[in-house]
Amino acid sequence: MPELDLTMPRLRLADVRQGASVVVTSPAVFRIAGAGALTCLQGLLTNDLVKPGDASLVYGALLTPKGMIVVDAWVLRQGEVLTLVVPRDGREGTLELFRRALPPRLAQVTDLTDETRVAWLIGRHAFQTLAKSGIRAPDGAGRVAPANGDPTPAVALAPETAPFVALLTGPADAIASAAARLEAAGARVGTETDLHALRILAGWPALGIEIDERTLPQEVRYDEIGGVSYTKGCYTGQETVARVHFRGHTNRELRGVYWDGAGALEGRAVTAGGREVGTVRSTLTLEDRALGLAVLRREVEPGDEVVAGGRRALVVGLPFAGQEGES
Repeated sequence: MPELDLTMPRLRLADVRQGASVVVTSPAVFRIAGAGALTCLQGLLTNDLVKPGDASLVYGALLTPKGMIVVDAWVLRQGEVLTLVVPRDGREGTLELFRRALPPRLAQVTDLTDETRVAWLIGRHAFQTLAKSGIRAPDGAGRVAPANGDPTPAVALAPETAPFVALLTGPADAIASAAARLEAAGARVGTETDLHALRILAGWPALGIEIDERTLPQEVRYDEIGGVSYTKGCYTGQETVARVHFRGHTNRELRGVYWDGAGALEGRAVTAGGREVGTVRSTLTLEDRALGLAVLRREVEPGDEVVAGGRRALVVGLPFAGQEGES
């Protein structure tokens, strides 16, 4: 399974966290429209699309019948139209799932990936920069400001647990124009490395890294990051997710690992007491320390010492709080 290793100077990380950056990416984007679009997608997503109402932003996942994650998604609900932003690597899996599960007479799927871009606004001054830019913003977290016509991007504010502050999605030229306005208002041009660094600090899983074809939502902190509803009713894979929540527990969980001092990893295995208990999936290396996300056996708890990648490490809770050297 692919892993992610980032190296970043601490001053750069501080700039990313404290300032405002805009990162333009090309994820997979789908529009679902039609009289049954909301009902159909409500029967697929782990989270509730109905309760938040119109003009909402919701995070969740699409699952196999056995409850394993196919793809994670941000869903913008705008009237009878739902826009899904999913990792680019999840494009084909999402299309295949939609072909099987969405009746065309009720929900029509349009793949907008090639012509659509997404701008992610990150950093503690991101909201102030958005306001200064004059781009219309929604009235609260988890809300969407509707587009003022086709060329204008939709703007959504993320929930507090997310590793970004806002996302803008729309045609490539409209996103380029919006990004320029944000830069004029003080945002720096960021990179996908910046996005991943904040994702790691937030303890947020990524498809193809922390999430594979055998991953259950609760194994990668969906309860903590608000990616699953236990009151919305049935959806594909719901039986497994509910059984884990109400009657049992997962055998593995996403944890943070912390290494003091510099040094390369020797492999990805995590061992405790001479026994392999998991693997490191993502790392963020600073000058004198490193942070990582690891999927570990649930009996390995925050505060435990392990050997991760051949080096002594401390298991910590997520999100990271202070280990990166900032308050």
